[in-house]
Amino acid sequence: MVAAVVALLSALIGPAAAQTAPTESRPVYSYDHAIRESVWVDTRLDGDADGKTDRVAVDIVRPREPAQQGRRIPVIMDASPYYSCCGRGNDSQRKTYDAQGRPVQFPLYYDNYFVPRGYATVLVDLAGTNRSDGCVDVGGRSDIQSAKAVVDWLGGRGRAYRTRTGGEPVTADWSNGRTGMIGKSWDGTIANGVAATGVRGLETIVPIAGISSWYDYYFAKGAPLYDSGPDGLADVVESPAAHQHCAAVQQKLVDGAPRSGDWTDLWTERDYVRNAGKVHASVFLVHGMQDLNVRTRNAGRWWDALARHGVERKIWLSQTGHVDPFDYRRPEWVDTLHRWFDHYLMGYDNGIERAPMADIERAPGTWSTDPQWPAVGTTATTLRPRNGATPGVGTLGTTPAPRGATATFTDDPQLGEGDWAARIDEPTPAKAGFSTGPLTAPLRLSGSGTVTVTATPSTATAHLSAVLADLGPDTIRNYTGAGEGITTLADSTCWGAGNRGDTGCFRETAADTRQVGYTVFSRGWADLGNYADDHKGRPLTPGRPYTITLDLAASDHIVPAGHRLALIVAGTDAGLIDPPDSKPQLTLDLARTTARLPLTGGAPALARATAGTAPRTAGTGGPLAGLAPPRPAGHLPSAG
Repeated sequence: MVAAVVALLSALIGPAAAQTAPTESRPVYSYDHAIRESVWVDTRLDGDADGKTDRVAVDIVRPREPAQQGRRIPVIMDASPYYSCCGRGNDSQRKTYDAQGRPVQFPLYYDNYFVPRGYATVLVDLAGTNRSDGCVDVGGRSDIQSAKAVVDWLGGRGRAYRTRTGGEPVTADWSNGRTGMIGKSWDGTIANGVAATGVRGLETIVPIAGISSWYDYYFAKGAPLYDSGPDGLADVVESPAAHQHCAAVQQKLVDGAPRSGDWTDLWTERDYVRNAGKVHASVFLVHGMQDLNVRTRNAGRWWDALARHGVERKIWLSQTGHVDPFDYRRPEWVDTLHRWFDHYLMGYDNGIERAPMADIERAPGTWSTDPQWPAVGTTATTLRPRNGATPGVGTLGTTPAPRGATATFTDDPQLGEGDWAARIDEPTPAKAGFSTGPLTAPLRLSGSGTVTVTATPSTATAHLSAVLADLGPDTIRNYTGAGEGITTLADSTCWGAGNRGDTGCFRETAADTRQVGYTVFSRGWADLGNYADDHKGRPLTPGRPYTITLDLAASDHIVPAGHRLALIVAGTDAGLIDPPDSKPQLTLDLARTTARLPLTGGAPALARATAGTAPRTAGTGGPLAGLAPPRPAGHLPSAG
């Protein structure tokens, strides 16, 4: 009878359909009955110098059914310093525990959505935070080993215990050894750093707004991006125990990160880009192109290094600031992430690796795709600034400036890119501005560019800024607003299963938009004292010319027909870099100043877009309206 039924079913559905393999994981496991447990993994380091190796707390939720059936499952892991101090996600969720210390709430939706689909979710407290031993070393060896040791344990190569101090060992005999790391900001940074160790078993990472080099987080060729160093960040996230025992580690952070901006061994240890060749995991990189916290130089350098080493990768670039894609493109994000993990952790042939490489937000909520990124046909193309008919209002094109042509500005630390771009058509003393005429065809910039300047300072110290601006009306995300491009709504939606302790429901969001007259879309900074060495500054001789190249942050922007492309060179970019000790006057040698920009279509595209255009006459149209970056009294780097 059984044989007859099988034969009948085969005849009805056909042999091809009967043998079709599944293409996605399904929510077939109970979330309510899932196993929730904590273990402490030995990092094999003694960061707090107490004579015992540090153990990091690892909270785990995993479906019970596979364990009962003797089947092993993959892991989605988020290693973070924020689980007790600051919370995760737009809802600022923290870990919670019951009276016996067992985990109850797992922040974010990874457990709610993926545990019923056959994944374990593993949340790791970095050393020195929440329930872990050790000290916070802000992206250094201890930070990375905190997570790497867990990957090793999940792969059967490490040691873990049932309690923080006890001796009962515990194994991850339920894990199949395949781990994917994910997380935003510092969490995504740890994913980058662990991948750069080449650890076995880490199959994929999804860094969201992650740092790839901590020097690039704090400095740009010697110019300080923040008014404090990594010791201040460690102080925010450390547990009370770490505060008591980690003074020596804190002092190393102070000593190793001098405010001069000089490169030290501390920065070498925290530069994951140099080890991109060790990365075996696939990488799904996500970043906001207007992220003024973890700025997109971190995304661009990491992406380019991964490309050079042939790492399988995918990228999403939004118009937001420091925002998780769950909060600006929720359904599409969860679906894409599901397919990504299913392919790289469960082995499903769902085609995600053959899908377009890049998704780019062109307008709030409007996205385009590209088969690769930077876009096909993008080449570095040289543009040159020249003086215009009106002093102080320059032009931008392909014709070099005549020898001896100059432009002069005086550093005003109270002004920044918004002030400069708004007055691009006026001769103002704090900037040198240059723009094309209205474009006759759209012009796309895709990737990272550079601006090389020869400048003569009037003082022994000087900072430089270079920005690219799209001059023309547009509706963009309000990336300098409180939500950095999103507004949080009162209503909630649920993503996966939940219970009273962990509902799986999160507040909805909407785009926060603004009408503008210009958009700054790429930026770069430098201390002119780093002219001879990117890693070491020196005093300047007033009256002597120096040549330096500023690295522009990665972006992907289309300047529409009718708009103008502008290059602005100035001093301190208020709110984005700290000012020098003096307020120098700088004179640019325009014949020796160039911009190398990643233009899709290269020089021919530039020629088509600028054919027959003429620069705008000074004084026409009045100031442009746009967004200026925030100018906070202090900051909390990477939080949230």
